Amino acid sequence: MLSQSRQRNLVFILTDDQRHDFIGALGHPWLAGHTPNMDRLIRNGVHFRNGFVTSSLCSPSRASILTGQYMHAHEVMDNFTPLSAKLPSFPSLLRQNGYRTAFIGKWHMGGDSDEVRPGFDHWVSFRGQGDYIDPMINRNGVRSKTTGYMTDILTEESTRFIADNSARPFMLYLSHKAVHYPFQPPKRHASLFEGKAVPKPASMPYKKEFYEHLPEWVERRRYSRHGVDGLFGHATNFDDAYRGYCQSLISVDESVGAVLNALEGKQLLNDTLVIYMGDNGYMWGEHGLVDKRAMYEPSIRVPLLAHCPALTGPRAVDAMALNLDIAPTMLEAAGLPIPTSMHGRSLLPLMQGGSPAWRKDFIYEYEWEQDYPYTPTITGLRTERYSFMQHMGVWDISELYDLDKDPDQMNNLLRDVRINYQRGRLSMNVPDADRKQLVDSLQARLHQILSESGGDPRRSGKGSEGDRYAL
Repeated sequence: MLSQSRQRNLVFILTDDQRHDFIGALGHPWLAGHTPNMDRLIRNGVHFRNGFVTSSLCSPSRASILTGQYMHAHEVMDNFTPLSAKLPSFPSLLRQNGYRTAFIGKWHMGGDSDEVRPGFDHWVSFRGQGDYIDPMINRNGVRSKTTGYMTDILTEESTRFIADNSARPFMLYLSHKAVHYPFQPPKRHASLFEGKAVPKPASMPYKKEFYEHLPEWVERRRYSRHGVDGLFGHATNFDDAYRGYCQSLISVDESVGAVLNALEGKQLLNDTLVIYMGDNGYMWGEHGLVDKRAMYEPSIRVPLLAHCPALTGPRAVDAMALNLDIAPTMLEAAGLPIPTSMHGRSLLPLMQGGSPAWRKDFIYEYEWEQDYPYTPTITGLRTERYSFMQHMGVWDISELYDLDKDPDQMNNLLRDVRINYQRGRLSMNVPDADRKQLVDSLQARLHQILSESGGDPRRSGKGSEGDRYAL
């Protein structure tokens, strides 16, 4: 840690629904040459190649970013529940220790409320998802209609905050609306990518054999708002939606460039820690699905980039980095202690080329939503090799994928394992010893992490001896 770290300025840039591979430098077939500022972060900073979220839904993931906690601990399990002001968040702790803190953009915890939240000296936000064009903006409690494009408006507010606060330590949290549906780009980008063939995954076409290895709910979801055959309530088609998503992302890249230039103009870029991340991934046709709200790889993987030349040179990091790690990282960069309530860890040692003992797995949580009832509650474990998913509230098969052999998750290793009802719970009857040993070990690890982090260990699917007395 550098001696001046207590005074280090901090910038966190969050995008909405940007999956991990939608950056030109990472090989996206359309975006090469169109994301020069994200490319700059990768070229000159740290690229966490295995960035993940522990819940692929806006509000739960955002609450995890702020608190460093799993969803079952912060209890923001949907897009309506407000984040408790009693929980320590990294902006609040920074503010208590002399930082000037700003939140600019989409908050989206607590339904449609845009009220000023604790922990911030400066507040610029909007109700719910807001509007891309001429949005209503709440600036420190005063609402007004604002002319322009949302991404540009938030960028201008952010660069102004940097200019006005360059003489003291500050933390800027820039939370974009883009690239959330409806994918509405500014006029200057509305004709980009016309005529280009939209890439489609191998698992997107309907084939009965694709669904024979999957839980029944996955096939049913195909025809819902979050599937390719019911896409967004039939409001658009797949190709137009995909094109709008990419077009909308270009203005986000421009925003990144404007923030970096504002820091450079104040001679702050070298010492400021800038972290860029998506709040969750996004499925574009995998298994016939769109949106997030599942544990498949495109849904849980996110871009995660860090830039601070005074701290680290350019490098790529393969260790698992989570949304839980943002809060501890920001606090350590500011020279502050990390509360024991946080389940994440500071990424600074990895950023600086260290090789600390590091996590080999994490749990995934998604809670059934009344407004989108076709996806069940999911509790899973992602290890370096395996992705294990159990679905609560439905009598259906579980899922297990060997990602070394099957990165596209086309071969569910539990497709033939029926679910039984035994001793008051649903359980798997795995017929062969090797798979049974593997499933038992994954459930045991789920049980351990849930127990240690204050969750309900029964969600692991592995009971305890005491259960029988309650049943």
